[in-house]
Amino acid sequence: MWLLALAIAPGIAISIYIYWKDKYDKEPARLLIAAFLWGIASTIPTLMLEGIVEGAGIFHQTSLVKTAIYSFAGIGLIEELCKFLFVYIFLFPKAAFDEPFDGITYSVLVAMGFATLENIAYVVDNGLSTAIVRMFTAVPAHAAFGVIMGFFMGLAKFDKSQSNTYLAYAVFVPAILHAAYDFPLILSISQTPEWIGEYKILGAFITLIIAIWLSRRAIKIHQYNSPFK
Repeated sequence: MWLLALAIAPGIAISIYIYWKDKYDKEPARLLIAAFLWGIASTIPTLMLEGIVEGAGIFHQTSLVKTAIYSFAGIGLIEELCKFLFVYIFLFPKAAFDEPFDGITYSVLVAMGFATLENIAYVVDNGLSTAIVRMFTAVPAHAAFGVIMGFFMGLAKFDKSQSNTYLAYAVFVPAILHAAYDFPLILSISQTPEWIGEYKILGAFITLIIAIWLSRRAIKIHQYNSPFK
């Protein structure tokens, strides 16, 4: 039970943090819980699509280029698109989505539902060390990608003239960052130059830092521009 608690804690803590950052018009608790649960549900189509990609051998990780393509099309794009669709279909139309920051709130809660279920699976299989490592890496990465997705969804909701452009950014910017994070981590299982694999953790860490920096700026921008300020 304590191992399960360690797996769940990061996602809950980040969800509370984002709720606290929504300073001027907090979202209803029922929608926050729903967003988290929709995030859990979004793992189902994600696993199905990733299983199809794996089973079909569409992107064999036999070179640096193919590993990069797999990181984007086989992982980053699938996961971020599935999370995006659950936000867009079930939360974007809600009347409670009444300021740009709400895009961040809902997207992060969906991302944390997704990341929490994923984290439980990894931690149950691999134990305490994995729980600790992912607490400071994979789960915050999902949160940062969620903030960036929500930033653009908030813009799309209230700028009708460029809504489709912002919605495209909401999918592809997090997908690119997600791929950049995963790419160095999966190099060790592909036929790539050995020296590259030695720097895989550094590459993922740099991407995580960039994503967190961008997400902090996104939070500040939408806080500053809140109509309820």
